[in-house]
Formats: sequence, structure tokens, C-alpha cells
Amino acid sequence: MANDSVQNQNPSVSTKAVYIEDILYQRGLLTAQQLTFVKSEAKRRQEPVEKILSQMGWVTEEQLAAAKGLIIGVPFVDLTQQPISPEVLAYLPEEVAKRFVVIPIAKEGETLSVAMVDPLDLSVLEFIEKKSGFAIRPYIATADAITRSIAEQYARGLSMEVGEALKEATVGSVVPFAPQLSITGVLGEAPIARIVSTLLEYGIKVRASDIHIEPLENETRIRYRIDGILHEKLILPRRIHDAIVSRIKILGNMKIDEKRLPQDARFNFKAGQDEIDLRLSTMPTSFGEKVVMRLLKKSGGVPTLPELGIRGVALRRLEENILRPHGIILICGPTGSGKTTTLYSILSKLNSTRVNIMTLEDPIEYQIAGVNQVQVNVGAGLTFASGLRSFLRQDPNIIMVGEVRDTETSELAIQAALTGHLVFSSLHTNNASGALPRLLDMQAEPYLIASTVTCVVGQRVVRIVCPACKVSKAPTAEVTASIKEGLGNLKNFDNVKKIELFVGKGCRECNNTGYLGRIGIFEVLMVSEKISRMILNHETAQSIEAEAVSEGMITMKQDGFLKVLEGVTTVEEVLRVAEE
Repeated sequence: MANDSVQNQNPSVSTKAVYIEDILYQRGLLTAQQLTFVKSEAKRRQEPVEKILSQMGWVTEEQLAAAKGLIIGVPFVDLTQQPISPEVLAYLPEEVAKRFVVIPIAKEGETLSVAMVDPLDLSVLEFIEKKSGFAIRPYIATADAITRSIAEQYARGLSMEVGEALKEATVGSVVPFAPQLSITGVLGEAPIARIVSTLLEYGIKVRASDIHIEPLENETRIRYRIDGILHEKLILPRRIHDAIVSRIKILGNMKIDEKRLPQDARFNFKAGQDEIDLRLSTMPTSFGEKVVMRLLKKSGGVPTLPELGIRGVALRRLEENILRPHGIILICGPTGSGKTTTLYSILSKLNSTRVNIMTLEDPIEYQIAGVNQVQVNVGAGLTFASGLRSFLRQDPNIIMVGEVRDTETSELAIQAALTGHLVFSSLHTNNASGALPRLLDMQAEPYLIASTVTCVVGQRVVRIVCPACKVSKAPTAEVTASIKEGLGNLKNFDNVKKIELFVGKGCRECNNTGYLGRIGIFEVLMVSEKISRMILNHETAQSIEAEAVSEGMITMKQDGFLKVLEGVTTVEEVLRVAEE
């Protein structure tokens, strides 16, 4: 639906304001001084206000278009947030869309909604009406957004495949599949096969970590998780949903006729030079089976600790602890905070022919040459606990357990550390200090925790400001106060007089999000003698954190703010992931 991403018309805007500059002022996008300047300058130069506003850079093209739409009574549509069905694109040929700078965005009954730069151009509206055969409902958008959307949407080339697949579904014939699949992932030539192939190739192109194929009541929604955020990119007809799911199941050697139970599988897919390992998961929902595909790049290698974003005191403390011969090091954070990547980075640093490294994972996400990686198989009786018990008979130096989930696993990890092994694992807690009370909750003995756990890392991932469209931005008094309060106890921060922040305007490189890539924010808690005594006394996570900060720990939020001051990320990103 086009309306989903149409900018809300602000009810507080006075209906008396008929000029663009007045609307922008009433929306708080122009100051009183800027409003006065624009009006006098437009009169002096005898030029349109829009031109002057664009030159001054006080408002974005999108804000200008939304204000213009409010005046002429046409809703504004943000095309970066507007998924468009290939079925809808087929109603208007690409050459027509390019020629008139318009793009169809939705169809309801006999009405076709189109985004255009000038919705009052009656000759264009009449031509599109004749060409498509539908009544036209215009929406306003910027020329750049429409041009970019035409290039992206038509380039996916799914219109023909969707049309063919719909014909096959309409006549009730079985959509043909190519059951043979080479290890490199040649996906065959049937329309449905080409749709699946295009969905995967686009996921690789936009650096997606996951692809969600979700059945809704009347359509199928395709969403991509890019830099940790889900983006709705495509709407497909509901009639071809089952055929797409069946195609994906064939690729993963899953049971096509089993639609009542969840299934998991994996397969390889090759697009150009990139070879991707895909993990598949299906889940029955009220409208059909939902599919999630996790994309794992086989090439590219494991990043180093500094590349992940660990630096300074935190990096020195972590490196000191991973070089110890025994003990437990825990990586903490919620799902999707990059714990596994940090563990792989540490193992890659320690990996050599002189040590025996064994890992127990669920699932194995990356292969590391020279490391003995074991996949948990609960059905066969290989759990974290049973696997860890068997590991101790394999003469390991370093053990990595994917996650400490229960009392038995925590006890075995502690026993392994006590008998001279270096143990790494992850734990689902909000911060580093919360890990120690969490182990106590698992009935681990306080004196054993105090004597084996040497270091706890807390982490989150934040999006990086896109370097291609990065611009400086003066912070508000509220943001400045928040940063100064957050960094108040750091020695070097007293010297900072002026705070300068950076944001991404949005460009083609970053898919108009203003962010490109991700980096971690970290806190590294050393288990000192004083903190060991606090564990024995069952003290709270807050008390442990306060002591760690007094001993020199930089918290995740502080690490995030330091990266904000360096222009790596934004305050909004840090608060989004680190605020509790």
C-alpha cells in the first residue's frame, strides 16, 4: 500500500499557510530568522523560494516536496520506505517511467497510484492513464528518489518472471523446478527459480544478513536485514508464495509436503565471485509458511579485534587475558550483538599449530582452518553439556562453547578452567557486570566463579555513518549535556571544548539510510580481587559495575559516545542499542 510510507500531514499546520516557507516554519524546519531571510531574498532576486531554500541547504529536498504536497493537496511518499510489487511495475514500461520521471507504487481495484515530481502536470497524468488503462492517483516525491527507485526496482527484472509464474499458478499447472543443484548454486531457469535467484542476488548486493519471506493475507512481503535493521523491499503476489517456498525447500533438501512443522537446512549459493552459505528456517504461520534465510559469506575472513571496534584500555585488557593459559572469558550481549564474531576473532588470533582449539557451536557460522569445530546435535544426544564433557578427553588447550545455557554447562566450563584449560563462551546478559550474578543464578558456586572467570566483555553493534554522504552537524544543548554527563569521569574528556557530530544525509551508496556497515561498542570488565570478594558476597550487578568503573572500565555507552565524537556513528545509534 502506498499509504504505508506516505508522510503524515501535520494537523498542527495552519490551513491559512499557503506558502512553502510558512509550512516549513510551522513544522519547525526553519527558524524565524531563516523565514524572514528567505522571503526578503525571494522578493529581491525575483526567484522562487524553493530555489533559494535548496541553495541555502536549510531543508532537504524531501521536506520541500512534502510541504509542496501539503499546499496542492497531494500526499508525499518516501520511496526509500516504499516496497513495490513487480506486478505493479509491469503496468508501466520502464522507458515511460524514465521519460516522465514517474513510478507506479501500488494498485487498488482500477486505480494505479504513481509517484511523480509534478502531480499537477495533467498531460503526463493523461498519458499514463491511457498507457496503463487505469485511473491514476498521484503522489509527490523528489526527482532523485524517483530516478533511483526506477533504476533499483526495474533492474531487479522480476516483472516478467512474476507474470509467468502467475500464469502458471492461474491455470493450475505445477510450477516447474530444476531439482538438480550444483554445489555452486546454479538455480535453474524456471520463473520461480529466477525469482528466488534474484532475491538472493539482491540480498548479497545490499549486504543483507537475513532475508525474510513472509506470507500476509493478500500478499507476500520480502524484507532484508541490512546493518541490523529490517527493510521492506518487495511485495509479491500471494498466489506464488507456496511455489517460492517449495523452490527454497528443494534447494535445502527439505520436505516439501511438510508444512505443519518448522524445518531447518543449509545450502551454498554462488553469485559472481561471492560464495554464500545459506541457513534456512521455515515456520508455519496463520497465512502460510514463513521462510528466513541467513546469508553467511564464505570469503572475506574473520575481522581482527581492532577492526571490530575494540581499542585502547579495553583491547589491552582483553589481549592480556586471552594469553593466559587457563580461566574463563565470557562475551555478553543480547541476540544479534556480534558475540560469535568476537569469539571467532579471538580464536583466529590464538590459532597456531602449537595449540589444540576445540569449539562446540550451534550452528557453526564460519569455518576456521586448523580449529576443530563441532556442531551441536540435540537429536543425536550431542548437547553443549555432553559435548563439553567429551572435549576434556580430547587433550584441548583452548575450548570455545557457543553459549552457557544451563547449570550443567556452567559447571563443566568451570571444571575445564580449573583443570588448566582456557575456556571462551557467550552469555545472554545486558552488560558485562550482569554476567557474574547470572552465573550465580545457574547455581554455580561463588568461590569457583571468583577463581575461574578472569574477564567479561559486554558488547553491542552500532551502524557506521556512511563516509560517502557524511556531513557535520551542530549538536543541540540537550545532546551536548547528555554526552558530557556520559563521559564525565573520563580524564581526557575535560580538554574537549567544542563537540562536533556527524550524520549521513543518505545517498545511493548507503541505500539512502545514512549508514554503511557496522562496528562494535564494548566494555571489558576485569575480575579483580575486590570484584572477586563482591562475587563471594553475592553483590548486585550495579555494585560490581560501579567498582569496575572506579578501576578504569569504560562502559559500552561511553565507548559509543567516544565513537560519536570521532564521527564513526551517531548519538541516536548509541542510545538505540546501549540505553537500558
